Amino acid sequence: MSSTPGPGLTLARVRGTVGWGLFAAALLLYPIVFADAFYRDIGVTFLLAAISASAWNILGGYAGQVSVGHSMFFGLGAYPPLLLYTLFGWSPLVGVPLGILLSIALAMAIGMPTFRLTGHYFSMATIAVAELIRIFVSTWAFVGGAIGLQGPATARGWWDVTFRSELPYYYLFLAVLALVLAVTAVIERRRFGFYLRAIKASERAARSLGVPVRQTKMKALVLSATFTSVAGSLYALKTGFIDPDSGFGILVSVQMVIVAALGGAGMLFGPLLGALILIPLQTATNTWFGGSGSGLTYILYGGIIVLIARFEPGGLFELWHRLAPRRWRGGDAA
Repeated sequence: MSSTPGPGLTLARVRGTVGWGLFAAALLLYPIVFADAFYRDIGVTFLLAAISASAWNILGGYAGQVSVGHSMFFGLGAYPPLLLYTLFGWSPLVGVPLGILLSIALAMAIGMPTFRLTGHYFSMATIAVAELIRIFVSTWAFVGGAIGLQGPATARGWWDVTFRSELPYYYLFLAVLALVLAVTAVIERRRFGFYLRAIKASERAARSLGVPVRQTKMKALVLSATFTSVAGSLYALKTGFIDPDSGFGILVSVQMVIVAALGGAGMLFGPLLGALILIPLQTATNTWFGGSGSGLTYILYGGIIVLIARFEPGGLFELWHRLAPRRWRGGDAA
């Protein structure tokens, strides 16, 4: 049998490359074509959701370690930029690496005991830790307590990352998303990525084949926590405000899980597709129904969870590969 790809496979790869190239061009041109502040804000929200879900996807998608407490890393990334500005008047950018270091330290502290757990026990442990941190932060006056922290109202310079237009935030977030996807793409093709998929399939089988299971899961958790912390920092820089619920709230974690699962957990562009669908829906409910839209968000999330669990656990990408004709999937020519 020849190892040379068939014409159908080659054509499918070309179509896929062209398709994603056009999508990347659309992302670059979106804030120029849709110059209204409302649509640009939707674009920024979409990019932030895609970054967060892609960061979660490294651990929850590829390794199958479903964390529902990733908001702890998001909050640890969001608080230091505004805390250092409040205490010392420093640029919020100084707090970004501090948030990353705190998230890595927390990931290592949590990973050692919790990775002895599997399945829903691991998920429950991450929820418990995140909720404990949220409660602690909400009662700690040093970090603003339940009121939270605010950033600079007006920019003293570019280093405060406080812009009146959404455009700089959009391209900053887009650059970070490109970095996260690039790192994930490299992981997919390296031994580390094969280890993660083996662990997801069966930890016992992976261990029997010589995969360093605990070390691999720890590396995935640290990398996932790092990018989630960056997402939290971006959120704080953009909004100029953070409180326990917006930083450490359970809904922050749930959104990461649903965005990744909706598009396709364990797939490179799954979180991107999930964010592309979920964020406009969430924005629409909040716009159409006003204050009651926040309650509908929970209903929307719950409904998506039920539909994914019942009909397509692999997400929309898996549905596409299952239903699309073979000539579009890149199957062998007849």
